[in-house]
Amino acid sequence: MLQTTHCNAADYPAPYEGNWIARDFRFHTGEVMPEVRLHYRTIGDPSSEPVLVLHGTTGTGASMLTRGFAGELFGPGQPLDTTKYFIILPDALGAGGSSKPSDGLRNRFPAYNYDDMVLAQHRLLTEHLSIRHLRLLIGNSMGGMHAWMWGVRYPDFMDALVPMASQPTEMSGRNWMLRRMLIEMVRNDPEYRGGNYKSQPSSLRLLNAFFSLATNGGTLACQKAAPTMELADNHVDAKLVQPFTLDANDYVYQWSAARGYNPAPGLEDIEAAVLAINAADDERYPPETGLMERAMQLVRNGRLFLIAASEDTCGHGTNGLARFYKRELHELLRTAPRRVGA
Repeated sequence: MLQTTHCNAADYPAPYEGNWIARDFRFHTGEVMPEVRLHYRTIGDPSSEPVLVLHGTTGTGASMLTRGFAGELFGPGQPLDTTKYFIILPDALGAGGSSKPSDGLRNRFPAYNYDDMVLAQHRLLTEHLSIRHLRLLIGNSMGGMHAWMWGVRYPDFMDALVPMASQPTEMSGRNWMLRRMLIEMVRNDPEYRGGNYKSQPSSLRLLNAFFSLATNGGTLACQKAAPTMELADNHVDAKLVQPFTLDANDYVYQWSAARGYNPAPGLEDIEAAVLAINAADDERYPPETGLMERAMQLVRNGRLFLIAASEDTCGHGTNGLARFYKRELHELLRTAPRRVGA
């Protein structure tokens, strides 16, 4: 493993980075790639209790190493104190340093979905890191959806499960409508050329900014930040000039991967202690649908912690701010039974 040059925002050790090759990786489509590269970061002593941390769509393991998340959780005395826990942060299949379309196959890369991504994570842990049981699995947004799938598919693998900014229900409603529109707008850009573009389609930056504003940020927080048209324009201008380095094929694949997601039929199989954390102002998972409450009734040992909306929350992005739930996470780890060998 190679030590990264990442600068920590908290008092915890610098992460180590590594790559592992999963041989003969079989996708849900039946396609097999002889080699799939899986990139990951770890923090702490490998002999400590392992914790798996999963990132959101278009992110990487490094995107969880922020002051608002890692800075609130990984330091001494904090809920995921890295002197007590071994933190694993993989780059999902299709993202970051893991195998993805932009490596060369472009649109000939297998059309992976969340099943394939979770399988890749499981193979990384079991075959490479020799981990057979987790103290905790925590994921945000797409990582939260992956967490639900882990709980259903590998019910004996973890003591505690914390899916955040997600629902264990079929992708539907405005959430999927906007994702689908995002995918179609990229594919219908003449510069996309069926995925065989010479340079990144010029609309990609604009589409990404539009989707972010439409599905992230929080209504009250956005109004506080932009109470006038001038300030709203300034906010949009700032969004449009933010660095953007994503590849169009990678981007389409990443958003398309949610198709078929629906762990609901298996929720009764989850054995871990579950703390689901959502925000009341989450644009993608509005609590007024009642979907989350009904789903949680099927989880035997679970509860929902709903972060109240305020000018300090930021909608779908709220779960990136661990100060809103670190107390609940600490209590979960204090009380969740250790089920190693279950």
